Amino acid sequence: MVAPRLPGLLAALILAAPIAPAFADQSPPQMAAAGHLRVLPLAGGQNFRDLGGYQTINGRTVRWSILFRSGSMHFLTPDDYAYLDRLGIRTVCDFRDVRERRLEPAQWPDGKAPRMLFDDYVLDSSGIGLAAANGEPTAAQARAAFIHFYPQLLATFNGQYRRMFGELLAGRVPLAFNCTAGKDRTGIAAALVLTALGVPRATVIEDYALSNRYFDPAKVVRSNEASATDWSKVPPDVIKVYMAADPGYIEAVLALMDAHKDGVDGYLRDELGLTTAKRRLLEARYTR
Repeated sequence: MVAPRLPGLLAALILAAPIAPAFADQSPPQMAAAGHLRVLPLAGGQNFRDLGGYQTINGRTVRWSILFRSGSMHFLTPDDYAYLDRLGIRTVCDFRDVRERRLEPAQWPDGKAPRMLFDDYVLDSSGIGLAAANGEPTAAQARAAFIHFYPQLLATFNGQYRRMFGELLAGRVPLAFNCTAGKDRTGIAAALVLTALGVPRATVIEDYALSNRYFDPAKVVRSNEASATDWSKVPPDVIKVYMAADPGYIEAVLALMDAHKDGVDGYLRDELGLTTAKRRLLEARYTR
């Protein structure tokens, strides 16, 4: 068989799996620093995290309560929206495609919605469709496909990532960016932001991997019964690969940046327009 293609990058497949991921963590939100939570205390939050508190190579610290990463905001409750309103979130960069936004719309209260930025597109995730010689995909094949696919997202979402940095440079913050699971497109965006601010690579990878703890597969809308039936045929260990925030995935993205002329600095400059002066401005605004 050919493994079914994803209906958007991890958009609505998760509940089609017969089991929850083995790495699911039901512990309370991680306390990252005195008075600060890494994961926001939202009843309907999906992997909604503060990027504050990380140390940079220059001995500075990413500011709290300004930069947020998240999955779908569809399950947020009225109390959750009131909490976010108190945080003063001004801009949301939503990386989801038209189908994902239709399946899981955010429902900000009237008059309380932040500036919403998104593109109307349909994500082509055929790059992670799998066909195995013996008729069944393996976990190793799925992981290899993801490692190959991840760096392609840098080019696919270059325009949206550039726009996100434009908002940061313009100071339209606090800012949150999200996709559906809050781990793939969002994970790359977070890696770009933290790297641009001078956060060490090991910390960037650790932040990426936190999705293994805080992504909740119960908070995903099924796309349709046909899709659920297709995914029920995929081996559980392959489903886990699709749901995982495997450090190897983000390392493949960082390796592509390393290979650019002048390395990561050159990539940020040439592909995202982040000159030395602009990075200094980001550092001044978002670290202390």
